Amino acid sequence: MRTRVGIIGAGPAGLMLSHLLHLEGIDSIILESRSRAYIEGRIRAGLIEHWARDLLIETGVGERMQRESLFHHGLHFCFDGELHHIDFQKLIGKGVTVYGQQEVIKDLVARRLADGGQILFDVSDVAVHDVLGASPRITFSHHGAPQELTCDFIGGCDGFHGICRPSIPAGVLTFYDREYPFGWVGILSESPPADDELIYSHHERGFALYTMRSPSLARLYLQCAPDEDIDNWPERRIWDELHARLAGTRTLKEGKIVDKLLTAMRSFVVEPMQYGRLFLAGDSAHIQPPTGAKGMNLALADVMVLARAITAHVRTGRNDLLERYSQTCLRRVWKAQRFSWWMTQIFHLHPADNAFDRKRQLAELAYVVSSEAASISLAENYVGLPVEA
Repeated sequence: MRTRVGIIGAGPAGLMLSHLLHLEGIDSIILESRSRAYIEGRIRAGLIEHWARDLLIETGVGERMQRESLFHHGLHFCFDGELHHIDFQKLIGKGVTVYGQQEVIKDLVARRLADGGQILFDVSDVAVHDVLGASPRITFSHHGAPQELTCDFIGGCDGFHGICRPSIPAGVLTFYDREYPFGWVGILSESPPADDELIYSHHERGFALYTMRSPSLARLYLQCAPDEDIDNWPERRIWDELHARLAGTRTLKEGKIVDKLLTAMRSFVVEPMQYGRLFLAGDSAHIQPPTGAKGMNLALADVMVLARAITAHVRTGRNDLLERYSQTCLRRVWKAQRFSWWMTQIFHLHPADNAFDRKRQLAELAYVVSSEAASISLAENYVGLPVEA
């Protein structure tokens, strides 16, 4: 098998990379270890930055999102028993869109297949070879038969636990890692959300996040211990904690819990994001606490940069954009890491904190909601910084 770009992973990064390349007339093949049903059914976060929403629409995969998504003009901060609204639309003229990541994946898969794109599901034994040469290879098994794919470039879009990053020799990458002393218990409930926009709550019992997937489907999170056992969180305890941490600022209606999970909290970045003709994108290169809602958005930003660089090489033979891929992406990645860390530290209770730290957190929250300059800074980061041209 031969293609211009071999892509490992059919998440938002891999699918959008293939789609962007197709729009430029560049062929690619996607290899995915899971089934189509699995990747389209796995419920993931779904807050889309303003520029990313525009990208989906402008590239022809945003029609259903425009019909079914929820557009948010801002969000709420809840602390000291009061609710404070920060209006992004008023402050900077932009907002964010709530649309599940699995829905983005459905739209991209359908479009790639309709355009004649190749997505090979249920592959196994994937390995990359000769990435320092002009014709890297990917070996894998499909339907029990060994296969080999030769290409010009490899897009490593296979997530944090994928094979691409570990395929890079020891000593090439520098790892920046931080684990947090807490996690999240999350539920998906068949009930109306607490509000029509997100609520981030700082409470003496711990952080809580009140978000949604639709007007009748709520996504709710609670701070917990990092090594928590999900069995220690029966439904009654979850609802009692959610009610308490909302502090009476809104009425929270209970409903059937259709999904319950534990989410670990960590920050992770590798530098560089490339080795020869293997380019890492999305979670294979960086992950961040979900407090800042940056995961899918960073993945889309990475592949925008990579697609432009590959297009420039194919059309004109330019290599400078490829050589600067890591440098360009990492500028955005570290800004997103800073913001995600900041959002995490001002809302969560840290086991090592004392009364001084608690008061400092409340003072910082009060400053954000009372200062137009601070609110604008929050809005700019939350709706998404501009993507470099």
